[in-house]
Amino acid sequence: MSRAEQVATMPAPPGVLRAARKETAGRVRTVTLVLLGLAVGLALATLVWDGHASDLWNQFLGIFGAGNGEGAFTITKLRLPRVVLSVLVGVAFGLSGALFQSVLRNPLASPDIIGISGGASLAAAFGLLVLGVGGIVLSAFAFAGAIVVAAAIYLLAWRDGVSGYRFVLIGVGIAFAVNAGIGYLLTRSEVNDVRSALVWMVGSIGTPPWRDIAVLAVGMLVLVPLVGVSVGRLRILQLGDETAGGLGVGPERARLAVLAVAVGLAAVATAFAGPVAFVAFVSAPIARRLLPTAGLALVPSALVGTVVVLAAEFTAQNVLGALEVPVGIVTGIIGAPYLLWLLATSNRGGRGA
Repeated sequence: MSRAEQVATMPAPPGVLRAARKETAGRVRTVTLVLLGLAVGLALATLVWDGHASDLWNQFLGIFGAGNGEGAFTITKLRLPRVVLSVLVGVAFGLSGALFQSVLRNPLASPDIIGISGGASLAAAFGLLVLGVGGIVLSAFAFAGAIVVAAAIYLLAWRDGVSGYRFVLIGVGIAFAVNAGIGYLLTRSEVNDVRSALVWMVGSIGTPPWRDIAVLAVGMLVLVPLVGVSVGRLRILQLGDETAGGLGVGPERARLAVLAVAVGLAAVATAFAGPVAFVAFVSAPIARRLLPTAGLALVPSALVGTVVVLAAEFTAQNVLGALEVPVGIVTGIIGAPYLLWLLATSNRGGRGA
């Protein structure tokens, strides 16, 4: 062994390792605080901004129930529910995408790419256009649709275990089938019903009732702690199935548990806001690019998802408000170029799969 190779394989001094860990932790804290600040700033801007600087102070006072009655009503009744729902949906999609991409080791593993969000849309379209249901019942249909499609993908991908490559390919195929089913329902329905269904299926925050927000919040209170429980298993899975088995963690059971939590997060978010496109897809990659090391980045991913949804909601309401654009259209404009860029760079690197 050459001298250079000996030096390269020598363990780093403890002081160097401590300094590297300290620097990494400092960068993670900085990124987290910046993302949190962006989320808070966007939330406040969404609450108070109406395009007229002269009304800004009155709208700000409306947050605290002060100012004139109009400002307080606008803040508490119209805008605050949208902001709260945007935050919950952003966290849910951000965490879901990060879990999918980490456990399947594939950047295309996202609920909106592999048909899980599409399954929710198909079930909701059936409930809305065929059965005429609405409200919380429609959300229940969407939740059930996402769960059923996720279970189908898992069963079809099972071959003495589940590989991320096969899971994603089968998911993409099911996504096309689901889209065909949605298209069939739309072509067989009345025009007015189709308009309502389309707004829901592209993802829309709207002005949700507090009852729906409370149900989503309860779902998040159940699922987010499960994410924390899954982190240890997920870190071991990233070492490889053989190593995970040697450490006493059953790879398939652990993978199924993590996927179940990820599907649950995507399902509850889609059930109340529709399949807001590409939020789950872009959140984790953006978060990891901001960090010094490639890790799980679950908290930054959740914050990136929140920032993306809040920014899209602010744009839809205040920049494109006259066009009445649902928030899913804005996130699609953001996410589609990223998907094309990811595919182009993967092909250049010889990683087209």
